[in-house]
Amino acid sequence: MIKKLLCVDDDKITLTLIKLVVGKAAFAKEIITKTNGKEALDYYTELADKPISDAYPEVIFLDLNMPVMSGWDFLDEFSRNYYEKFKNTKIVILSSSATPEEKAKASTYPMIIGYLAKPLTIKALNNINLN
Repeated sequence: MIKKLLCVDDDKITLTLIKLVVGKAAFAKEIITKTNGKEALDYYTELADKPISDAYPEVIFLDLNMPVMSGWDFLDEFSRNYYEKFKNTKIVILSSSATPEEKAKASTYPMIIGYLAKPLTIKALNNINLN
């Protein structure tokens, strides 16, 4: 079980489902939700001002298609400005439309460890390799 999970998705129903599945699978002790990439980056800006500890998310579940700031824009900004400090953070892309082009693009980011189709299931959650 991980200590902290960050879920970034603009759909409140998806966020609720993720919370239910993660809780049922005992995947994370704490779940934080943000509704777009900008909110998630603002959260990391706050964390960056604090000493590194286990207080930051070990895993991020990231939607790609969101208003305000997409998951791709979040990945670019996170890679440039936050990954060095939070290099142990792992990201799992959650998408309802996984194209081969998206999967290829996602593989260029070193922090991405998986690409899962929505809706999230306990089986898919149990197949995530965090090592």
